[in-house]
Amino acid sequence: MAGEFDLGSDHLRSLPMARVERGHRPIANLKRESTMNVFTRKVTRRSVFAGGAALAVGAAAPRLVMAAGSASLADLPYEVNIVNTGSNATLVLQALLDQLGYLKEFNVNANTVNVGDGTKLMGSLISSQADICLLSGFSQVLPAIERGAKLKLVAGANRLIAQALYTSNPDIKTVEDLRGKTVGTGAIGALLHQMMIALLRKHGIDPSEVQFVNIGSSGAVFKAVVAGKVDAGPAMVDVYDQQADYGVHAIADFWSELSEYPYQGSYAGQKAIDEKGDGLARVLAAYGKMYRFMMEDPSAEDAFMTAYKTAIGAADESQGRMMIKFTRDTQSYAADLMITKEQIDYMQDLNLELEVQKQRLSFDQIVDLSLAKKAVALIEAA
Repeated sequence: MAGEFDLGSDHLRSLPMARVERGHRPIANLKRESTMNVFTRKVTRRSVFAGGAALAVGAAAPRLVMAAGSASLADLPYEVNIVNTGSNATLVLQALLDQLGYLKEFNVNANTVNVGDGTKLMGSLISSQADICLLSGFSQVLPAIERGAKLKLVAGANRLIAQALYTSNPDIKTVEDLRGKTVGTGAIGALLHQMMIALLRKHGIDPSEVQFVNIGSSGAVFKAVVAGKVDAGPAMVDVYDQQADYGVHAIADFWSELSEYPYQGSYAGQKAIDEKGDGLARVLAAYGKMYRFMMEDPSAEDAFMTAYKTAIGAADESQGRMMIKFTRDTQSYAADLMITKEQIDYMQDLNLELEVQKQRLSFDQIVDLSLAKKAVALIEAA
């Protein structure tokens, strides 16, 4: 797209550390492999599930006992390999899920790996190294399906975009002031870029009037905004009540201006859906029950903050409190785990406009909600 240029890693290394991405703590011995401070592990059959052989051995023992008549298949945990992003928000939710014990409640033994971008997410699912991704933007999934990838969206997750558009430029007071300015996002067609395109369109601004800078994650974008490397950029809501501390101000919030934009979903490989459907439904039930807990339970804030300290550390507790406050105030998660045709049509319209998708697909080509419906039934029966 005209006006697009790249801000390389050398520039990123010169940016001051902002608290929004500090303290990523790996869930499963993850390595830090990025100058943008996102924890990732290279997704290969050997490295992602190096523990796969051990899992197989561990599962084999009870199966031998079962053969002897002292155990049944129902007694064995469902083995599911999960791949998620490495964002602070995702790491906190994984810690909360573990803290609540919901995977165990639904008899799931999950091996979770966190990676840094959508390409690794989809690659691990398409290659069957992972079975399901629970919390991710999914705009890139649709063109992958169009090109023949055996993937399906299986549930809704975070419905509302938990991000605002920040600037450190005092002359920029509205979205309309962005004409002729630089805006930090991810790559063309990636979540941050698509969000900005949708927001600009809503304000009657042609995207060609803005110069996009491909920086990467929302945390890296926020650092660039704080440092004045770009005029504006989208970043997470956790710093929303600390704008003065960082010398920035928000000129738009995505959750109200783009409430129709489906922020995150859950998607899985078709092979896993076919062969591990019951296990995937139970994983969705665990996550779905956690969504309801966060939005409805009076003790959710304290539990969330305990998980936040486990995953991120004791620093910047105000950011953790802002995260759970946003969740409870906006009721942002899909308690019913559903994705609608309207949401899919919205994403396809964006993809087609950006030419990352060539033709419109049917809802059934993209979405399979059978596992989500089973998961809701499991939650209601628990």
